[in-house]
Amino acid sequence: MIEIKDLTVEVEGKVVLNGLNLDIKPGEVRVLFGPNGSGKSTLIKAILGFDNYNITGGEIIFKGTAIKDLSTDERARLGIGVLFQHPPKIRGVKLRHLADLIAMDGADKERLAEALNVGYLLDRDINLNFSGGEVKRSELFQVLSQKPDMLLLDEPESGVDIENVALMGKTLDSFIRDNRISALVITHTGYILDYVKAKNASVMVDRNICCHGSPRKTFNVIRKYGYGKCRQCKCK
Repeated sequence: MIEIKDLTVEVEGKVVLNGLNLDIKPGEVRVLFGPNGSGKSTLIKAILGFDNYNITGGEIIFKGTAIKDLSTDERARLGIGVLFQHPPKIRGVKLRHLADLIAMDGADKERLAEALNVGYLLDRDINLNFSGGEVKRSELFQVLSQKPDMLLLDEPESGVDIENVALMGKTLDSFIRDNRISALVITHTGYILDYVKAKNASVMVDRNICCHGSPRKTFNVIRKYGYGKCRQCKCK
């Protein structure tokens, strides 16, 4: 689905990713662990083509197409969807109207709204005075309405209580399996692993991927020993 080859990214002249390699197959869910500042969110923003995230080396191949010279909206139209860690507030734009604009043919918005309990938010300005759980459920409703081929999830459980994590996780897992889409899931807490079935995990340390393993074992090693063991790749 996506192949990242020798990717080097600079932000304001500083190298943030250095020669990173990663590939995700169709239908694969891969978890990405790493300490704060290791470059995880930078990877997502580089895949999306955000301004100021300058790719100075390597390639990003999505569904067989090199995308590093495409605009962000062109990448989204190819089938990349993202759930941001800190989505913005959008005054004057109703959630319902945005969903109508971005929903792909065949997206069951009513079913999604019910599953994620966002029906009462549809006629409110996006994220304005929303609670943490409402923001994340709204964001997930938007991205799933796009029916992407690949999901990029930047800490979906961040700032969300256990009840909302369960609701989002079950909806995500069902959507991924029903549509056989790929996903890259960044997590610090590991709570999302209770609901989203992932078989593979990678660990990012010092601007690169240092280790691969099973999600549960990798998370348990990190929790017990910290990221030092990952540098030795003891998570397999």
